[in-house]
Amino acid sequence: MITQVPLSKRMLPLEVVETEVSTSNLLPMYEFEPNAADVLNALLPRYIESRVFNAMLQSAASEHAARRRAMKSATDNADELIKSFTRLANAARQAEITQEISEIVGGADALASSNAGSE
Repeated sequence: MITQVPLSKRMLPLEVVETEVSTSNLLPMYEFEPNAADVLNALLPRYIESRVFNAMLQSAASEHAARRRAMKSATDNADELIKSFTRLANAARQAEITQEISEIVGGADALASSNAGSE
């Protein structure tokens, strides 16, 4: 059985990880076309939207998995009921056939006894 553990993830404020690197001799390898604040302002809503969308997709996948598991369990239970009731029906049919054969044999024996007594 699969279990799910809910996770709590902080989306905002973002963590800023600062590294201590000497930047005195290093030149930047990239330049921002607009400034960094404009890029962050453009990307931050998309980041939040994608995180929320991912959470919704995970929730939908979880619901589908739970439904599938429930339907599998229901199918297995129905199969067990079918097997059980088939066995009961076969036993009842076999008992009925056995009783009919006994009645026929008993009737034939009684008829044979009455014919033997009249001769």
